[in-house]
Amino acid sequence: AELRKASKRLSCHKRYKIQKKIREHHRKVRKEAKKRGHKKPKKDPGIPSAAPFKEELLREAEQRKQRLEELKQKQKLNRQKEHERKRKLEAKKNAATIKEKAEGKESAGKSKGKTKKLLNKNSKKSFCRELIKVLEASDVVLEVLDARDPMGCRCPQLEQAVTCSGGNKKLLLVLNKIDLVPKDNVEKWLNYLKKEFPTVAFKSATMMKEKTMEQVTKRHGRVDFSETSQYFGSKCLLKLLQEYGKTQDKAIQVGVVGFPNVGKSSIINSLKGKRACNVGLTRGVTKSMQTVHLDKQTKMLDSPSIIADPSNSALTLALRSVIDPEGSDSADVLEGVNAIISHCSKQQVMMHYNIPDFRNPEEFLSLLAQKRGMLKKGGVPDIENVAKLVLCDWTG
Repeated sequence: AELRKASKRLSCHKRYKIQKKIREHHRKVRKEAKKRGHKKPKKDPGIPSAAPFKEELLREAEQRKQRLEELKQKQKLNRQKEHERKRKLEAKKNAATIKEKAEGKESAGKSKGKTKKLLNKNSKKSFCRELIKVLEASDVVLEVLDARDPMGCRCPQLEQAVTCSGGNKKLLLVLNKIDLVPKDNVEKWLNYLKKEFPTVAFKSATMMKEKTMEQVTKRHGRVDFSETSQYFGSKCLLKLLQEYGKTQDKAIQVGVVGFPNVGKSSIINSLKGKRACNVGLTRGVTKSMQTVHLDKQTKMLDSPSIIADPSNSALTLALRSVIDPEGSDSADVLEGVNAIISHCSKQQVMMHYNIPDFRNPEEFLSLLAQKRGMLKKGGVPDIENVAKLVLCDWTG
């Protein structure tokens, strides 16, 4: 049952009591006023009729009254003029401040636009600009190739730009990630690539000491790094660069270029012996040219990734890590995954992901989503997120 609101009506006893108290209060106030002797102001009796020069006095009083009125009127006009002048000054000041704010906003908008353009380091134009900077500043260019797909990682336009630059620029191929392919394949690729340009096999360190690690090891003793932190090929590459540096009269600058995720920054870290450049599994960690001094005669220049032409096939773009699983459109990710699965051996894919036979890439993605528990509302397979996961597996 709903509770009723309390009534505002008063009983007669209570109402009469309140009225009585009010009357007593008023009586008390009147009594106190009488005690204080509250007097009414006396009325001006004026000039008696029998007084001599009454008319003259009255005329003088009238004139005095008029003068006072005129003075008051003049003061009032002066006050109004002063107020008007102040109001106009304030209006001018307000207009000036509004104008300044508008100009400031315009200039801020322009500067923001400029800074946005400058700060948009993820744009393709910015990457290309930084890459050109590295190529122009370098005496030796290291083109980093992924040992799993060396020909797919080569950029003929870049190689042509280096060889036809007119200067004394040298191009050196670095076959990275050799631990991910059989030894026979590495040897065959080295023999094939050496016919065109000098080639060095390399395995970057996957776990690097931080810059402050040397101090930590001194204080806390030996730090046990895993076997994966060992790298291969750095001595050979350093020897080549040092020998070339001796032939020059100046310190050489070595530019490191290549497609996304081929291990450009990791190679510099391996040569330096500590973490000098930021590295990550995702593409585009390096956004601008970075300079790392190996020694007095050798300076390494880390560069952003080579930007592949979007008109290439979906398979090419996917395998070269051009399609970003997080930043790209879901349709592009699905197209890239479909291209990869269509060109792979079905048996190997089934063994790798431990799933049953499938007829097409769409069925493969739905089976994998069910196996990994990646389902939407109503048990519908989350195809988009599974596609991102597969793309990361194949390009990472």
